[in-house]
Amino acid sequence: MKRLWFITNPNSGSATREMCEALEAVFAQRGLALVGRTTFPDAPIPSVDDLGGVDTVVLFAGDGTINAALCALADWDGAFLILPGGTMNLLAKALHGDAEPAAIVHATHRGGRRVALPYVEAGPHRAFVGLILGPAAHWGRAREAARKGRIGRVLGAIRSAWRRTFGKGLRIAGVPGMRGRYQAVFVAPGEGVLEVAAIDARDWSSIAELGWNWLTGDWVAARAVTDRRAQRLRLVRRRPVLALFDGEAVTLDPDVEVTGGMTRPVFIATYEDAA
Repeated sequence: MKRLWFITNPNSGSATREMCEALEAVFAQRGLALVGRTTFPDAPIPSVDDLGGVDTVVLFAGDGTINAALCALADWDGAFLILPGGTMNLLAKALHGDAEPAAIVHATHRGGRRVALPYVEAGPHRAFVGLILGPAAHWGRAREAARKGRIGRVLGAIRSAWRRTFGKGLRIAGVPGMRGRYQAVFVAPGEGVLEVAAIDARDWSSIAELGWNWLTGDWVAARAVTDRRAQRLRLVRRRPVLALFDGEAVTLDPDVEVTGGMTRPVFIATYEDAA
């Protein structure tokens, strides 16, 4: 790790301007060259051509911004250093444990290792943390409005999500033992397998818990009534389906197939060193 491109998102959580400046000071302390800097979404993710001469993209943002960068740069040959700059930071924790951003940079400079990671894929979209399907995905719109302080939109989004959550639910095919209609289907990537958790939230307490978990950010904490593993699954639906890929909203075509895969070893992991 010698020549860096720094991608941040000040709206993600802890990636404040002060924290970004502190990390840039750490880069300088370690003798690392900062070739370019992107503040997303005010500026677009750099292209592969923009990264000529760069060996490492440092991502200091939340899981959604990280997802956007990883998908945009899927064909780039360099390495990615993911720092915890969001709310949940699930991908950063998988690579670095609970280490702080500065400690991760120091550990990487001492000698991080490159690893591959599994992902969930549906159509052209990928999720490295998890994919959310079903009516519960509409709570994500309320959460985004809350992040931006748009109270009026929060209330409208909550009403819409509440109505949809009490609707018929989503059916999926290809997963043993999942034949019902579900308010949320969470698909997490695994090595050679998909981890599928389906939530059937029909009573008031379950609905309230589901909605609260969305708004507070812990979007995988709601009670899962069915847990299974599968190689692939298919949506049983006649209309497009709202989905969240690492928290980012995407509309999927009906009957789309959800599969998994593995990246190339492009992620820097420092779990043992940074911890």
